[in-house]
Amino acid sequence: MIKQYGMYMAWVVSLVAVGGSLYFSEVLRFEPCKLCWFQRIFMYPQVILLGMACYKNDRRLIGYVLPLSIIGGCISLYHYAEQKVPGLAKLLPCTIGVPCDQDYIDWLGFITIPLLALTAFVLITVFLWAARRSEDSEQDERGTDREPSVSNR
Repeated sequence: MIKQYGMYMAWVVSLVAVGGSLYFSEVLRFEPCKLCWFQRIFMYPQVILLGMACYKNDRRLIGYVLPLSIIGGCISLYHYAEQKVPGLAKLLPCTIGVPCDQDYIDWLGFITIPLLALTAFVLITVFLWAARRSEDSEQDERGTDREPSVSNR
């Protein structure tokens, strides 16, 4: 099921993540820090790209979205580590606006906004990876090449 609907599931995760970030900033008035903005830069385009890919049923866009998800996940992982490891925040401190090591939410002692973002990026990556594998195996079964060959005339 994940192989067949992975792209659609990734799109739903990106919609929830963007909706959640907008809820935290626009409704609850949590001001995003610098690292939160970087995470948004990598998450927000995925809603549009994955939405277009789902509408057109075009799995070729997966190759363009996966790097966004992986890089955004790395930023989220660093941001989460900065919040949970006290000395890490001193290495690259946020000098303007909200400090990046500030926790707006701290559910159950470990769930913070960067962890929520990291979870979304990981889920998107897993879903897209599975959908990409599905496309690769379908092409192998049909015996078609992934890249069309260009002939010299």
